[in-house]
Amino acid sequence: MPEKASSGRCSPGLFLFCSTLLGAGLLIYSQTGAFAWDEGFHLLAAKLVTIGRRPYLDFVHAQAPLNAYWNAMLMRLFGESWRPIHAIDALLATGAVAIAAAFVRSRFLTVEMGSSNEVVALDDPRLRGWGAALVIAVFVLAGLNVDYVTFGPIAQAYPFALFMIVSAFFLTVRSVAEESTWLAALAGLLSGLAAESTLLVAIVAPVLLIWIVIYSSRERRIARATAFMGGVAIAFLPLLLLFAQSPRQVVFGVLQYHMFYRRSEWAGATQHDLELLTSWIASPQALILASLAIAGGWFVAKKSGWDRARRGEFYLAGWIALALCLYLSTPHPTFVQYFLFPVPFLAIMASVGLFGIAQQWSAGWPVGRRVPLWPVAAVCAIIALGLARELYNNRDDFSWPGMEEVARKVNQVTPAGAPVYLDEMTYFLTGRVPPPGNEYESSHKLALAPEFARYVHIVPQDEFDRRIASGEFATIESCDEEDWYKDRMLDQLYRHKAEINDCYVFWDRVPKP
Repeated sequence: MPEKASSGRCSPGLFLFCSTLLGAGLLIYSQTGAFAWDEGFHLLAAKLVTIGRRPYLDFVHAQAPLNAYWNAMLMRLFGESWRPIHAIDALLATGAVAIAAAFVRSRFLTVEMGSSNEVVALDDPRLRGWGAALVIAVFVLAGLNVDYVTFGPIAQAYPFALFMIVSAFFLTVRSVAEESTWLAALAGLLSGLAAESTLLVAIVAPVLLIWIVIYSSRERRIARATAFMGGVAIAFLPLLLLFAQSPRQVVFGVLQYHMFYRRSEWAGATQHDLELLTSWIASPQALILASLAIAGGWFVAKKSGWDRARRGEFYLAGWIALALCLYLSTPHPTFVQYFLFPVPFLAIMASVGLFGIAQQWSAGWPVGRRVPLWPVAAVCAIIALGLARELYNNRDDFSWPGMEEVARKVNQVTPAGAPVYLDEMTYFLTGRVPPPGNEYESSHKLALAPEFARYVHIVPQDEFDRRIASGEFATIESCDEEDWYKDRMLDQLYRHKAEINDCYVFWDRVPKP
């Protein structure tokens, strides 16, 4: 026992320390710098749900519905503020990384190595200290990833879906290892909930199902696959209830909008996609994560000496990462934040890659000589420095505290109940309900047949411009470029203007002659 205690396996105390440290960092950032412009739409949608309005049926909602209901539940519990939602999301993002690290700790560090001379058991003195190092590597590679920190602790669907898909992965592996049908059903439920919060992770459930079919024992294969699919079906009941009430509106919001209208009025969408999909070449973090993950796949397949079942568990992490990367390249346009979903799974494979590199590095060394841990330290340092540099460069970007200043100004100059034209997040922060059709700013660019546009609650920008010119709104606020308000001659329509944190507030309408 004393010999095993010094073998470098990650102790519960160290694991808890890493989880706490990451959670504290994400929690602090969630309350200070975490901000994404699209959060406004998600939070406003949740606000509308709290007052009894239904996505698709009562307002346009170009997303899967579950995140709006999740945020609405948090608002009912903790109040209509972005802060508690960010705090919960920071914990969910932390939990996803912790589960990935727990998988490495439980499945990799305790594995019985094969008989091949190419692999030495972790209790070998040459590899002491690697157990803890690899778990730390998962926390650093995933938890300090720039996109993970930037978009993990925010009110969009990313943290919820991340936690669900990593949990579903962990439960899927356990369901096969423990011959458990109910764990397969739970994995299906969680992967279904993730897809119902954002279709960006819809590919995960089919990958898990295929893996269950391949790696389950023949006599339990059908039962376990059926249980998994049953869990997925239960997860989609809320969406099916909305669909039963108005199929056409739900199909438009969930599918049609993304298939046919996402690139409306964006002539450079294709160029944007090409530049984004090749941007990883200039990212040290992305290069390190991808290279180590590839090395991990090579080690599992060629050098591990593990049995089929053990290799299959790591293959599953690799399959999910690969499937997500390919799938997330298909939305048009796509965005860099989408690619945070593969990060925990790439980190799992990258930790194996570090171990495989250590194996090759130590080949032929005298027994008893320790393998240096500088590769792990160097990788962790590069990842941490990359994150610090990115956060420093973004220190002057928009923030929620900054937007609260804008909202206070709007409420200061606008009578209660007066009609206003605002950005989505300003509607949320001011506590004001938008006029019908202004719940989702991006929908204004769509050119639909008038009857269908009314049916799906879309008002084109031309109509809002007409209302602005006619003096319908007591106050107008926008964080768009200056050209937006200059094109609408707001300086001539309103007596007063304030510029706050790169946003503009216009009030006190000039009387019509």
